[in-house]
Amino acid sequence: MRILLAEDDELLGSGLKAGLAQHGFAVDWVRDGVAAERELRTDGFAAAILDLGLPRLDGMQALAAVRRAGCRTPVLVLTARDAVSARIAGLDAGADDYLVKPIDLEELAARLRALVRRAHGQAEPLLQHGALTLDPAGRTAQWQGQPVELSQREFDLLHALLRNAGRVLSREQLEQHLYPWGSEVQSNAVEVHVYHLRRKLAPGLIETVRGVGYRLPREGA
Repeated sequence: MRILLAEDDELLGSGLKAGLAQHGFAVDWVRDGVAAERELRTDGFAAAILDLGLPRLDGMQALAAVRRAGCRTPVLVLTARDAVSARIAGLDAGADDYLVKPIDLEELAARLRALVRRAHGQAEPLLQHGALTLDPAGRTAQWQGQPVELSQREFDLLHALLRNAGRVLSREQLEQHLYPWGSEVQSNAVEVHVYHLRRKLAPGLIETVRGVGYRLPREGA
């Protein structure tokens, strides 16, 4: 799951990026409000963590600007401003959740997963699709009630398809879900992951839409 981190504190930012990667998040990290606003406008992230005290452009201003522009990416505000008035202002500016520093990494990861679930209209923590069950928190999968061992990339690709069931995702879109900036991505990486998922689950579970990409059909379609 690819998320944006906007944090100017080098020590905290590097710690969050490394820690969230262990929870299965592909993190793109920017260090100022101008870059945060620019990247949020691309709308290519499952969620974003936004510090309010950013240089060049205050996080609150960046958030308000992207919301006016129609950005619907779930945003969790992360800040040292612990006054109730500051939390209210952040939520009213378009934040979906709010955490005051110092933070617990486990709680942050759980809140991000909850934000993504709500953004996709899903209340339950487990994702179900026919005989497939995916647990984003535990990063486990079951097929027909039996556990299936998936690599990190296989899990992330399946998670992306499941969250977008019925919608065709191109190879480029899937690469954006799987890999943060600067990652070396082999040209056939997505195809290889799809091949292994079909072998481990079912050959017909993931559809290839020729010339477009891949899709997990909606149930009952």
